[in-house]
Amino acid sequence: MAITINQQGTAGAKTNPKGLTNNLFNLNDPVKYTSLFDFIDEVNAPDVRANLVKTFGNQGITEFLQLTGAVKNAGTADEVTYWEEARLHQPQKAVVNGTTAAAATTLNLDGMKLAATDAGAQNEDDANALVARVGDILLVGGQDRFVVTAVGTSSEDAVTITAKSLLSGGLTTGLADDAAVTLPIVGNMFDQGTDQPSRFLQSNVVKRTNSYAIVKDLYEVSGSQATNIGYIDVGGGDYRWYIKSEKDTRQRFMDKRELTLLLGQKATNTAHSFDGTEGYFAALEDRGLVTSDIFGTNTGFEDIDAVIKEMDKNGCPPEYAMYVNTDQSLALDDMLSKGIATQVTAGLAGQFGAFGNSADMAVQLGFKSFTRGGYTFHKKTWKLLNDPTLMAADSAIATNLAAGVCIPLTTVADPKSGNRAPALEMNYKASNGYSREMEHWVTGGGVLGFTNDTKDTARFHYRSECNLVTRAANQHILIKGAS
Repeated sequence: MAITINQQGTAGAKTNPKGLTNNLFNLNDPVKYTSLFDFIDEVNAPDVRANLVKTFGNQGITEFLQLTGAVKNAGTADEVTYWEEARLHQPQKAVVNGTTAAAATTLNLDGMKLAATDAGAQNEDDANALVARVGDILLVGGQDRFVVTAVGTSSEDAVTITAKSLLSGGLTTGLADDAAVTLPIVGNMFDQGTDQPSRFLQSNVVKRTNSYAIVKDLYEVSGSQATNIGYIDVGGGDYRWYIKSEKDTRQRFMDKRELTLLLGQKATNTAHSFDGTEGYFAALEDRGLVTSDIFGTNTGFEDIDAVIKEMDKNGCPPEYAMYVNTDQSLALDDMLSKGIATQVTAGLAGQFGAFGNSADMAVQLGFKSFTRGGYTFHKKTWKLLNDPTLMAADSAIATNLAAGVCIPLTTVADPKSGNRAPALEMNYKASNGYSREMEHWVTGGGVLGFTNDTKDTARFHYRSECNLVTRAANQHILIKGAS
């Protein structure tokens, strides 16, 4: 009896199936033999290089908060409340009541009378808070001194202030009716034998709050894929590709957490049920020093000098970390190449408290330092601002958000408690040994040994509840400019 063996794909053919008696040696005529590869090309092992090339270098961006000394603290409420000291000397802000001509010796002002229970009565943000008292000397127009002679109530909610010039010449420059004026209080004077002032000023602090943001991510691998071995060494001699994907997911999660702390905003859109959180850039936009020109692009030191003058007004500390994009970094290099500023990384005088008083340590960490106007700036290119998938994805980002920042390397005293805290503080929800700083857990239906689910997968979960407190934002500098 004849036996017919069908070869795959050729039904009824009376030929031997591939792999039994036929072989690859029949593919070429031996006369044309040039190499063994002509005969065994399907059994040669491919020459695969196991190393994974870091085409874009280290792509993680979680460096800013660590290197600037932002500390980690545990939080036990849905928001963090902190206090900032108000200005010790507050000017009188008011509007002129009636046109006041040059040489006038009497000045009439209207100011708002805030209720005694208003916690913001001495807050400098209240445009017309009543600060002046009888006997106070007001500096008008930057040169004329007027003494307050009367503070009267014009209505239930408003007061009038009357001031008389110390000199008979009166006002040097006239003031228009309803003109808004800011008058520094530069002292006071009283007649002999008079009583003490009838009012006193209560010290005030500014209450600030910031809610937490809950940041999450997830990675999943099936049981089948978890056992597959690939060509690429993903680290430590492990060739399972899901290990690489899980590491990348963790890095993206850490980056997104830091990005949330940097770029978060408090939510005002009622479409959201969460409160949002104030990020670093939002804090600087609201109450920091903001410059619209990157340093060094105009006439050398013009831009940075203008900011330094504002720093002096805000009592800024002498040492700063400057994180900038490439454009700002190059502009600073051009500025410094002119030799006007002192290059302290060359061994000259400067502040290095943040680096253990060591200029060498600053250099090792990638900082280039210089001094100007009594301030030491440690410059470093910020990877985040140069990433074309993030803060360099659009040329408008540097102009609208940031081309760089300057962070004071100092601690800030809490006016309520007297405790000292860093300028930047990362907070995470935690209590009784349970911390939500970096939660990581795995669920699975037997995959990789995790038996708390029925699905044939392992699910890697990541979660963090965090916020960032920017203390004394008026001492931080936000640099905007062309990218």
